[in-house]
Amino acid sequence: MLPSEDRRLVQIVDAAAADAARRAGHWLKCRPGCTQCCVGVFAISRLDAARLRQGLSELEHSDSERANAVRLRARDFVRRYTSSFPGDAKSGILDEARAEEFEDFANDEPCAALDPATGLCDLYAARPVTCRVFGPALRTAEGIGVCELCFTGATDAEIAACEVHLDCDDLESRLNGQVEAAEDVTGNTLVAFALI
Repeated sequence: MLPSEDRRLVQIVDAAAADAARRAGHWLKCRPGCTQCCVGVFAISRLDAARLRQGLSELEHSDSERANAVRLRARDFVRRYTSSFPGDAKSGILDEARAEEFEDFANDEPCAALDPATGLCDLYAARPVTCRVFGPALRTAEGIGVCELCFTGATDAEIAACEVHLDCDDLESRLNGQVEAAEDVTGNTLVAFALI
């Protein structure tokens, strides 16, 4: 179940991303149909997983055909990668002790939420925080995750001028803890496992 305060978290993140995108101007290459950051798996929190599941449920009501396509892509991913999954394949929880193995896991695989025909995210409104902050110069506690297509040729000073500090880790951590407690499951997962 998604905590009600998740909406506030998403608003904070999206406002910071919009500000960073505005500051970046021509340096920002992110556009609908650009899928550079949609290829290669990454860990998501239980909070992100809950948001994705809610988004898929909402999509089921508005466009069941697209929702089914997302589910099929997720199931196909899980089927193909279960034997090499660096974690518990039944629960979809990544094993932190296998982090080095995860670095080389499914790096060429598109996200299950990505529609290969349109190049758009079918669950865009419900996307994980990682997806929301990647691209523009957003500084979090973990640093800046700028897409390699953005800021090409920019100096460090030009990038710094576009930077927006995003400080929502405490809120995100608290909400993730609520989801973990409600689900009685801890640990990160992948988008595909969250959607099956």
